[in-house]
Order: sequence, then C-alpha cells, then structure tokens
Amino acid sequence: MTPSPEKTTRRNFLFRIGIVINAIAIALFAIPIVGYVLSPARRFTWLDWIPLGLLTDYPEHQTRLAEYVNPFKKAWDGETAKIPCWVRHMEGDQFQVFAINCTHLGCPVRWFAESGLFMCPCHGGVFYSDGRHASGPPPRPLYQYKYKVEAGKLWIYAGQLPTLGEPNA
Repeated sequence: MTPSPEKTTRRNFLFRIGIVINAIAIALFAIPIVGYVLSPARRFTWLDWIPLGLLTDYPEHQTRLAEYVNPFKKAWDGETAKIPCWVRHMEGDQFQVFAINCTHLGCPVRWFAESGLFMCPCHGGVFYSDGRHASGPPPRPLYQYKYKVEAGKLWIYAGQLPTLGEPNA
C-alpha cells in the first residue's frame, strides 16, 4: 500500500501562499527589532585624534577655517570626506575648535572677523567668538571638539559630526 499523494487543491495552494506571505512579514518586522536589541553589542566609537596642522597655521587672536579628512571614510565618499571646522587660537596653547554646523538645523556657520561673530545664513543664528549663543533660533552654543597640542601640531578628537546626542565634548 502506497500513500496517495496529497491533492493540490486551490484551498491548499492559497493556504501555503498565506503562510509564506506571513513568514515574510514577520521577518520584515523582526529584523529591525533584532537589530535594535543587538546594537549595543556592535557599537564602537567613530572618534579618533586627527591632526589639523601646525600651530603656526593658526595665528594668535584669530579664527581660521580648517579642514580634516574623516579617518573612517569610504572610497566613494570623495569630497564629502573632508570636514571643515573653525579654529580659534586664543593665546599660547589655548584653542577652541568649533564644528561648522549651527546648533539649530545644522547649516554651516560663517565667521565674520569684522564683527567677531559666527553667523548662520539659514535662519539668522548668531554666535559670539567663543561659540556662545548670541541671538536667533539656535538653542545652544556651537559644538566644540576636544583638542590637544603635541609636537607643534594641533590635534582634534573627531571623526563624526557632533550632535545633541553626542556633542564630542
């Protein structure tokens, strides 16, 4: 006696299709949840000490635009791997290194030496030379990078753009 093969009926076919569609939907919902649960295990820092140049590149009592190359760049990043920042040399080995992004919506701020202010062209945010908020919609001062001076060079602790969640300082 051989068992008879199950007849493929319309009902059985649609039932199997329903199971496959439900399995795909469960997988699509489960992948982000599993990623969220396991994310602390794969988290690592994107920050590194990066040279900005010689101290002689930044005269005392002046603010200059500097640029560094993101150490975690990919081959396809191109020009976007170059990240600008504002370097304010107060005196001696005292510096302030600001992210170029406004703390309102991230537009690039510009330095105006005549007025001694950083200004954001997008919504009129203004910051004093030390990065404090002067006027406009930005809710906080400019983000600052940690820095160090070694062997006549200025180094910053960078690699990702600072945000409210991770301000780098």
